[in-house]
Amino acid sequence: MPAGSTNIKSVVILGAAGRDFHNFNVVFRDDATIRVVAFTAAQIPGIAGRHYPPLLAGPLYPDGIPIVDESNIEQLCRRYAVDQVVFAYSDVPHQHVMHLASRALAAGADFALLGPNRTMLQSSLPVIAVTAVRTGCGKSAIARWLGQHLHDRGLRVAVLRHPMPYRDLASERVQRFAAMADIDAANCTVEEREEYEPHVAAGNVVFAGVDYTATLRAAEADADIIVWDGGNNDFPFVRPSLSIVVIDALRPSQIDTHHPGETVARMADIFVINKVDAASAADINVAERKLREIMPAAPIVHAASPISLDDAAAVKGQRALVIDDGPTITHGGMPHGAAFVAAVAAGAIVIDPRPAAAPMFERLFEAYPHIGNVLPAMGYNPEQLGAFEATINAADADVVVTGTPVDLGRLLRLNKPIVRARYVFAETGEPRLSALVDVFLDTVRET
Repeated sequence: MPAGSTNIKSVVILGAAGRDFHNFNVVFRDDATIRVVAFTAAQIPGIAGRHYPPLLAGPLYPDGIPIVDESNIEQLCRRYAVDQVVFAYSDVPHQHVMHLASRALAAGADFALLGPNRTMLQSSLPVIAVTAVRTGCGKSAIARWLGQHLHDRGLRVAVLRHPMPYRDLASERVQRFAAMADIDAANCTVEEREEYEPHVAAGNVVFAGVDYTATLRAAEADADIIVWDGGNNDFPFVRPSLSIVVIDALRPSQIDTHHPGETVARMADIFVINKVDAASAADINVAERKLREIMPAAPIVHAASPISLDDAAAVKGQRALVIDDGPTITHGGMPHGAAFVAAVAAGAIVIDPRPAAAPMFERLFEAYPHIGNVLPAMGYNPEQLGAFEATINAADADVVVTGTPVDLGRLLRLNKPIVRARYVFAETGEPRLSALVDVFLDTVRET
């Protein structure tokens, strides 16, 4: 099928190793009138230069599909006479999307966003989706709480995570994690472990992968109900029966500033304004007002996100290297996270990690100048994991305070004691999320 043929449309998909693959699988893979000539890569290091393998791409793509750097949009459009550029990643400002659209349009191509009706899969089970308007809203703690709440109601729960296929794509077509040994056997990255480990520790079975049709079917065979634990601020790959959308009370102005976070907000059945224990009354009021403008009928739940240290006494007065969740701190735009808050509250002397930064982390700090005195947890590949370990060990600190859900002591060989900061979902005020979820469950059981 030659590119540029009058009968075949040439397409480039802009992605970050997640929605781009899903959109291809469900919309383009078996369409002989379309030729996807390339995926592009952004946000995630180490993806560009690889191929989407033939095993996943299907019979129309015997050589697979190249994955190239996003900076090459114009060259791709000219080389392949591209008819359409499809945007397929998340947690970016609206302005960023339109800059990419302008580049595609100037190169002569159409620019497209694929919506829920074309990309959401239908499940045979009830699906509760937990999503957020931005990375770092505290969504994952709510998803973990929800899994426990559903267990307490006697339900078998399968958690579907937004995909993070960063390694061998063919081997990651469908993944099931029921124990820590499963995570270890899959050689999961730090970023994957941050999302999988807490669920598995809580007794939830986690499903992930590249082919979400097959992943969903595997989950359905294992459970009574599906919890979609969405990544970044993407809308679900599976059509939700109940959509819970999380707002960060510390960032109320960002409810409608990012893609597809605003879309997610406009699809909500329930809003959760999280971190009200740390936010001002004025910011909480701003969040409520914005939500009422977007979805007047959706109930608004207030929630706290209390933070605790495993050993606060070991931190007081000590020089502390603080580690916080990587995606939240990098493209999530937060200067720091829960570990920094906990370390300061415990009386630690928080050091600047930059003097100890390995070259990879030096580049990271240059790329994200908003980062405060914290080290983002990063480990997308062995080289990055080695740089992470080296930076921690080189830091002039007495103790490491880490807010990542990953047990770094199992993963790295460190020369400093580790104190973990943990945060949970806590209901506060009325209405309560548990009551709203119970109403939904009772309705489902009656039908």
